[in-house]
Amino acid sequence: MSAEPPSTSVAVADGQSKGARKPKYSRFSQQELHAWQPILTPSWAISIFTVIGLIFIPVGLASLFASESVVEVPFRYDEECLPPNHKNDAVAYIKDDTANKTCNKKLTVKSKMTAPVYVYYQLDNFYQNHRRYVKSRDDKQLRNKASENDVGKCSPEDYTPNEMGHKPIVPCGLIAWSMFNDTYKLSSNNKELVINKKNIAWKSDQDGKFGSDVYPKNFQAGGLRGGAKLNESIPLSEQEDLIVWMRTAALPTFRKLYGKIETDIDDNAEVMLVIENNYNTYEFGARKSIVLSTTAWVGGRNHFLGMAYILIGGISLLLAVGFLLLYVMQPRPLGDPSYLSWNRNPGCLR
Repeated sequence: MSAEPPSTSVAVADGQSKGARKPKYSRFSQQELHAWQPILTPSWAISIFTVIGLIFIPVGLASLFASESVVEVPFRYDEECLPPNHKNDAVAYIKDDTANKTCNKKLTVKSKMTAPVYVYYQLDNFYQNHRRYVKSRDDKQLRNKASENDVGKCSPEDYTPNEMGHKPIVPCGLIAWSMFNDTYKLSSNNKELVINKKNIAWKSDQDGKFGSDVYPKNFQAGGLRGGAKLNESIPLSEQEDLIVWMRTAALPTFRKLYGKIETDIDDNAEVMLVIENNYNTYEFGARKSIVLSTTAWVGGRNHFLGMAYILIGGISLLLAVGFLLLYVMQPRPLGDPSYLSWNRNPGCLR
């Protein structure tokens, strides 16, 4: 009595297992769906570059004209506001709390500035993007009163000195500690130009990053004062100067919004400027300026956007003209098999 060889059953089982692993047929899984596969013919390429040029150049010109319509009056005052007898010891002057820091200057506005007129302070050579500086804050502490003891990322501005009780600082960190504290007052024709400091911060920052139940504590209480002081009776969500400053800049030259003037300033008007020159930029070679500016639909004065559109549009038109000349002077049928490599060099098939 002979036994049946097991090879047949193994083959059947193996076939069943292979069939079980076979995916269910679908046109999607087998990549058989209809697809648009455009062929970039010379006429299509010329048309696309032409359309890009005809769109980008007018948009660039409109952006450039809008930027030119912005009236901007900058005034650098860090050197102008140094008393003559302190030109050579600016650091000692700015650190002297008893020295008179009030500075009176006159600006001439050559073109009419239509409200709202934005007042900015500008700092040059100030690196807010330094890694240690950017990390020197605690977002949980800024948002939540229960986290006011979370100061782990804020060294060296985390606690008050031991002789003052070693208490947590709110808000902690170098960013808040170095807050800008120069102040400006403007007037024209013996009338004060009121600077509105409401709604200068991002609404999302006020609502999401700074708590309405978080109040400053022990701020600028150490021996080394950095910048502005904060009102301890106002929550952080309402201290918009702080919120504006805490949004760190990416470049060493930056502007931050100080306030808005809600009245027009006539052309050729003389604006009297009273500056409290408190902020110490002399120690590290930074520069300070005040900037009065209007806006257009593209924002403030910035020629880069318009010039970039014009440049891209011009390059596109040049490419369109170049391809058109090449197509007219040296045409060839699309898909001509004579241009295939084995037709141009039959010897390569041997």
